[in-house]
Amino acid sequence: MSHETNGQSRQIASQLNGHSDGDLSSYAFPDHRLRRNLEDPSKTPLVLVACGSFSPITNLHLRMFEMVADHVRFHTNYEIVGGYLSPVSDAYEKAGLASAKHRVAMCDLAVDQTSTWLMVDPWEAIQKDYTRTALVLDHFDHEVNVVRGGASGGRKTVHVALLAGADLIGTMSTPGVWSESDLDHILGRYGAFIVERTGTDIDEALLHLQPWKENIHVIPQLIQNDVSSTKIRQSLKKAMSVRYLIPAPVIKYIQQHALYIDDSAVPGIYSKENRSGTPLPDSASDPVGLRS
Repeated sequence: MSHETNGQSRQIASQLNGHSDGDLSSYAFPDHRLRRNLEDPSKTPLVLVACGSFSPITNLHLRMFEMVADHVRFHTNYEIVGGYLSPVSDAYEKAGLASAKHRVAMCDLAVDQTSTWLMVDPWEAIQKDYTRTALVLDHFDHEVNVVRGGASGGRKTVHVALLAGADLIGTMSTPGVWSESDLDHILGRYGAFIVERTGTDIDEALLHLQPWKENIHVIPQLIQNDVSSTKIRQSLKKAMSVRYLIPAPVIKYIQQHALYIDDSAVPGIYSKENRSGTPLPDSASDPVGLRS
């Protein structure tokens, strides 16, 4: 369980403030869906944090939270009090990465209309520099437990944990990709809930993470889903439908802002006149599969 002493909390607050190179003048930590009290007082409150590109967010990203929620309810002594998406900043410079403002907006649209307990925290997204996952988790721990006093009137510390796909745990087991100190901080201090993913040998990955095996919860995909942001972007560039693969409000946003589009694939639809964000007329074709 994550727990900060006064000295640790001051140190983390200093690190977080020193890292805030982005414009935080209007930043506010989202807590409108963060539950402060437990339904079962005997359990440990849990906040799940998913870090990623979300370019764009897919239905599988949302389903991962629900799969973990089921696992937590049936197989652990935790009780989920909140879940967060933390989009990476533009400094990540990954291929196919839409700007942070678009990715945060799409995540907001997705959770606003599909969930009652998920939220989007833009803190990581607005940083000018890339933020290590360990520091992102420290940020959530600080906001939830130090600033807001945890749960049950301050009587319980909320445990913060990473939620990720098996592909991420695969990189953690690859030598040289993650520093040993970061792995120990993430998996030792916070732990992780890992959802199995097609094509990833999770058993092989876990062999290299034995020091933290007790803190790694593996959740099988009982209904296999191989949707990925990369495949969504590829479909969009080919003017193929992505209906039912990503949330409908996100599809509409992508269309309005002409994101992930290869201009040569749909001549005339995403012209400069339509790049301002003005909705396309009803007579226009529907390359991203929004309308019936």
